[in-house]
Amino acid sequence: SELTPERQGAFCVGLESALRAGFAVLESGGSSLDAVVAAVLVLEDDPLFNAGRGSVLAANGEHELDASVMDGRDLRAGSVTGVRHVRNPVLLARLVMDRSPHVMLAGAGAEQFALELGLEPVRNDYFTTERRRMELQRMLRGEQQAGGEAVLGTVGAVALDSAGNLAAATSTGGMTGKKWGRVGDSPIIGAGTYAANDCCAVSATGHGEYFIRAAVAHEIASLMRYRGLDVRQAADEVVTKQLVRIGGSGGVIAIGRDGAIAMPFNSPGMLRGAMDSGG
Repeated sequence: SELTPERQGAFCVGLESALRAGFAVLESGGSSLDAVVAAVLVLEDDPLFNAGRGSVLAANGEHELDASVMDGRDLRAGSVTGVRHVRNPVLLARLVMDRSPHVMLAGAGAEQFALELGLEPVRNDYFTTERRRMELQRMLRGEQQAGGEAVLGTVGAVALDSAGNLAAATSTGGMTGKKWGRVGDSPIIGAGTYAANDCCAVSATGHGEYFIRAAVAHEIASLMRYRGLDVRQAADEVVTKQLVRIGGSGGVIAIGRDGAIAMPFNSPGMLRGAMDSGG
């Protein structure tokens, strides 16, 4: 409801670019993990989206970025939270998974790990756009309530490859005006991101505190595993019922092991897209 047709069109161009980047990996026989990272990289570099360049500002006027990835083959995962100088947090999350014995690194430790592995740092103001600066000023003046496109936002991707492997990746700048050090659901495995070959891959967006409390991504997987729901039924149950009961706003993108796609949301809107061999 807040988007002009022109602005929505620009978002759709960005989404299509991300879809095509991810699908190009799958089409060439690449892995679902490489595909979701490729898609999220495009969105992190697009200043329209709340991830990477274009991320929202915390109350202190700084950017603190979160990201995570998960490989459905073996439940390996990597995530970072509170990074301030990493151009593409999704790449760092992938490196945490591939090049460390850990799942999550935070703040200065995550930044040091990025430097050790050769990721070139950027200034914190690299992520700033004039629109984000104005959004923070409006919020600090009390002119804007939480929940709108200007306040919440996440980018994510899920994929199923030709080998039957699932993967998910999520990246965000968090919430406009968030307190310094706040961590949302995006870097938390099982809340904002989850992938397992026996059921589904999920990436979430919305009011992260509620997604953490409901363990949204893992709950969808559990409903598929233990109640035998398909991915659409499971995602709808969590997003339109469980989250609503506790007051949580947002949605998910999810794909089942059979290739079925679910993209439910209980918020006023959620920009989303999907691509397969049919287009």
